[in-house]
Order: sequence, then structure tokens, then C-alpha cells
Amino acid sequence: MSNQPQPAEFAAGRPVVFRNATVITMDSAGTLENADVLVTGDTITAVGHKLEVPADALEIDATGGIITPGFIDTHRHMWQTNLRGYGGDWALSQYFVFYYLQHGFAFRPEDIYAGNLLSALESVDTGVTTTLDWSHGLRSLEHGEAALQALQDIPGRFVFAYGNHMGSPNDWATDPAFKKFLSDNIGKHDLIDFEIAFDVTGAPEFPEEGGFKTAREFDLRVTTHAGVWGATTDTSIDQMWDAGYMTDKVTYVHATSLGESSYQKIAASGGTVSVATESEQSAGQGYPSTWTIRRHGIPASLSMDTSVWWSADFFSAMRATLSADRSRDHLEAHAKNETIVANRLTAGDVLHMATMGGAKSIGREHDLGSITPGKKADLLLIKNDESPAMTPIVYPEAHVVYQAGTADIHTVMVNGKVVKYQGARIGLPLKPIADKVAASVEHVRSQLGPEAWAAGMHPEIERDEPIQNPYTYTDGGAAQVQAES
Repeated sequence: MSNQPQPAEFAAGRPVVFRNATVITMDSAGTLENADVLVTGDTITAVGHKLEVPADALEIDATGGIITPGFIDTHRHMWQTNLRGYGGDWALSQYFVFYYLQHGFAFRPEDIYAGNLLSALESVDTGVTTTLDWSHGLRSLEHGEAALQALQDIPGRFVFAYGNHMGSPNDWATDPAFKKFLSDNIGKHDLIDFEIAFDVTGAPEFPEEGGFKTAREFDLRVTTHAGVWGATTDTSIDQMWDAGYMTDKVTYVHATSLGESSYQKIAASGGTVSVATESEQSAGQGYPSTWTIRRHGIPASLSMDTSVWWSADFFSAMRATLSADRSRDHLEAHAKNETIVANRLTAGDVLHMATMGGAKSIGREHDLGSITPGKKADLLLIKNDESPAMTPIVYPEAHVVYQAGTADIHTVMVNGKVVKYQGARIGLPLKPIADKVAASVEHVRSQLGPEAWAAGMHPEIERDEPIQNPYTYTDGGAAQVQAES
């Protein structure tokens, strides 16, 4: 097509049709070749071949591209993006020490705002149309208001999972001021849903019960880190089960190091698990849980955790998850002197986790997660005519997972609004946000001081003792051995 829309034309709210794409619907229609997707307002109104569309519809040539539902990240500590990469060499204990025991108190509301703003922009830029902000850096309602404001300032879809920095849910989640904050905001922002975020520590007095009660009072979902090695254990699950708080409105983040009965309780109660594979592989929560939870039939979604360690690249999340699951499958088989002859987890499975799995985890499978007429128009066009990795496309689901990357994102649509087109964001410049983040970094650095800043970034690492090797030869010895042979 020669007459492609100009970015400014999308502001008029005209219908939009994507033409001639490979469409991975993630519903019963399957994957369609050379198909069209029509969007009217905020809704997908038709999917099929050679669709008849309104005369004023804007047509996007999607030839050679793949359209998927927008990705859904079900667990990201967005506020920590203002220290992107700072903890690249951390283990989980160093993360806990830095944020909880030493320096989490240095973050002001404007620092929370800056981190959330950058993370929100990055989400829509990388095709993550819905991001759950697991917001546990909030030391006051002012911090919470700043976090929420950042999510309002970027045209993505978000779930604000309100948490607290070091506080007991029996205190902060039952505070009348917090409840007023919920009453004032729930249902007032078109693209923002709310949840409550806290961990169940297993303390005998069950200091998290107030959080569950408030969630029920406001009919909110709960998201909680579970099965984190040495931190949240089966005791936490037992407390939730015994108190009747394990329901289909709970998402368990990681869930890597639980016992059999805990997984059975999650499955029986209809819970979901958010898998953050790169985090689990690197930080030490336990081996990524997809291999275990799929045997129990527990639905999975994907998440990136935090950019203080990792990126927000959902292609990376899908690859890491598929590779980790298959690696575990092979290792388990090898331990029994067996061989895997067919992979149990497929590329389509992890793409489902990234889309419909995410929608289920946030309670939105009825209107998000698939390219189905009547659902919200959160769409991703992956198309790059100059990328060798984008040709040929013979197995679309595997192509998305293993071949495509963030540089191949052509168009991102959220709620029917095009926010990125032809590889460029529309009306969302980086510099004003980068300036706020730079000021935040300078504040945190100044609060820590140069020595603590450097020590936090470069933790002491205990090196392995080299294994003594009896087969180490000098050149002369090697030559002698060869001569004697």
C-alpha cells in the first residue's frame, strides 16, 4: 500500500484496519495468514480476510508482519527502573539489604514517580500493553499518589498493585487514609486497575490478614511473592489456606520452592502463578516454576520483576521461560538415564502465558489477551522489512518467541489508540522523563555517598577455589608423554 497513515492522523479516532498480516489470535480461531484486524474505538470489531471496513478507516499495511495481542507483564517493580542495571551482579540477599535494610528510605515520592514514568514508557515502547506495578517502595500515601500519577501520565494499561516499604499490612492496609485513597481512585481511571501487594511472611501472628480483609472489602485481587527460597515458604501458604484466603483472586509470584501440598492448594483454589524466569534463574528464588506448575494445571503468566537487574524485554522473558522449562525436562530425564524426544512446552504455550495467561492473572481474560471481536484493542504488530530475522516466517508462534525482538516492533495499540507506529512512539519523547530520572539518580547517589554507592553496585563476591587437576602438564611433559606413546 502506498498511502500509509501519518502519525498525526491517529489522533482523530478514526477506525483502524491492519491489512494482510499473520494474525495470532490466541483464541479458537487460531493463527490466520494474510488476514485483517479492524479496530473501532477501543474495541476489536472484526478479524478475517479482506474485511470490508468503514470508508474513513486508516489502513496499516501489515504485510510480512505478525499481529499478536499486547503482552501482559504481571509483576514489575516499576519504581526501581530509576536505578536501571545497578544491581546487575546482585544475589537476592543483596537486593534485600540494599532496598529494605539500608537505602530504600532514600526514595522520595518524586523518585517513585520518575522510576514509574520511565518504566511505563518502556512498557508501551516494547509492546507490553498492560503492566502490573508491584509497588512496594511506598512509604506514605504521597509516595502512592506519585506512583499512580506516573501511570496516568503514560497511555498504557496498568494495574496498580499498592504495597508498602517494610510495613505490616495489618497496619497500612487497614489505615482509613489508605482506604480513602482506594475509594477515591478505584474505577476512576479508564486504563488503571487496582490490586493489593504484600508478602505472607509466615510469622505466627499472621500480620498480613489485614491486607486480605481490605482486599475483600474492596473486591480487589491480591498479588504475593510465594515460594521464594528462604523467605516465603509453605508456612505462608498454610496460613493463607487455613484462614480461607486462597481463592482465584490471588496471584503467587515466583512459586519456585514450595512443597507438593502448597502447589495442590494453589491449584485447588484457582490461583495463578507469575513466572519471572530471568529473576529466578539469577537471584535465587528457586528454579523457574513452569515445569512444576503445569503438572498441577496451575495457569501461568510472565513477568520481568525489576529493571534494577534485568530489562523489560518480553521476548527475552518468553525465550528464557521456554529454555528453562526444557532444560529442566532434559535434566530430569537424564537423571533417570532417559531421553526427551519431544518438548512438552511449546512456543505457543509461552506466548499464551505472555498474553492470555497474563489476562487471567489480572482478572481480565474476558476482554484482554486475545484478538477476538468484542475485546479491547490492545495489539502489537511485529514487522521490520529490513530485519533478516523477520524473513521467512514459517512458524509464527516460534518466530515471535525465538526470532523477533524489540527492534522489530512496528506498531503498538493500547485501548484502540496507536501509541507507537513505524517503530517510533507518538507524542512520547524520552528526554523529559530521562531528565527526571537523572535527577532521581543523583539524589539517591548523594544520599548514599560515593563509597556506599560503589559498594552497593559491586558486592564482594566469594570466588570458587580451583579444583586440583592431576592432568595439568607442562609443555615438556606433554611432549614426553607423546614421545612415550
